[in-house]
Amino acid sequence: MQLTTERLILRPWAETDAEDLYRYAKDDRVGPIAGWPPRSSVDNSAEIIRTVFSALETYAVCLKEDNRAIGSIGLMIGVPFWGKGLIPEAARELIRHGFEDLELDKIWCGWFDGNKKSERVQEKCGFTWHRTRKDVYCELMGDIRTEQISCLTRNDWLSQSKA
Repeated sequence: MQLTTERLILRPWAETDAEDLYRYAKDDRVGPIAGWPPRSSVDNSAEIIRTVFSALETYAVCLKEDNRAIGSIGLMIGVPFWGKGLIPEAARELIRHGFEDLELDKIWCGWFDGNKKSERVQEKCGFTWHRTRKDVYCELMGDIRTEQISCLTRNDWLSQSKA
């Protein structure tokens, strides 16, 4: 499935995206704050695409102008694209897809303490804080973190959409 917004294409990841993934995910400002180590090579990135990003409802965030992967709807996006409103745009489309096409009643989200960018995207998209989970083991980074959980209900989303 492919979803589109004004500036973006959200599409399944392909192994041919490995170079683009490596380009943004090797930056140590991207992965560790989200709970995964920086990518070490194009081959490592291809493996992540095969084993992690191949999951259902996981999308490459691509600019319409060149269909190049610049991020993931998991809210991991290349540093040069930060601050342009691309991930909130992608998240809003995925939220719409969840509530309208998949007929979900609630969508849960989360961020690790210190990840202000993910926290802000969730706020912009209408999610509200629900609870804190302390001492969460982050397997990919091998450390313990505090996770904040937020939620958006279909009714809240519908109310926001009408406003």
